[in-house]
Amino acid sequence: MQRIGAPEELMLAVQGNLAVAYKTIGRRNEALRLRRDVYSGTSKLHGEHEHSVVAAYNYANSLTDMQRFEEAKSVLRKTMPVARRVLGQSCRLTLEIRWCYAITLYMDMGASLDDLNEAVTTLEDAGRIGRRVLGGAHPVTEGIESDARNARAALRAREGA
Repeated sequence: MQRIGAPEELMLAVQGNLAVAYKTIGRRNEALRLRRDVYSGTSKLHGEHEHSVVAAYNYANSLTDMQRFEEAKSVLRKTMPVARRVLGQSCRLTLEIRWCYAITLYMDMGASLDDLNEAVTTLEDAGRIGRRVLGGAHPVTEGIESDARNARAALRAREGA
């Protein structure tokens, strides 16, 4: 595609698809590298745009899957306000970004009490919005609510220790 001069947007889409394929066959490092490249390229190409938000979420989600929580938090902290501005507070993708952020907070072994409290608050708020907008049976709402229970349990365990 580079040889024939394909548009940058098309090349980024192909790289994103290749990242999915790499992840599927267990080549997570290659998938992560591509996700990072797609995130960087899409941000440069589009700025604050829905495509950039999607690329950032995909990259942060890959970082989270690999338990690289600090890097994921950094990307998500930049992305959340953009997602709210560009997509709105009630958009499914905005909710998923907040969900992913909360996971990076409470799953991190080095999480502080403040991190755990923030995770619980974020998940409870996202869960309320998800229930109102998507319904209680939607997989995103169910996932957020499940992680909210897990985050509350992690917080109780830490407070009891």
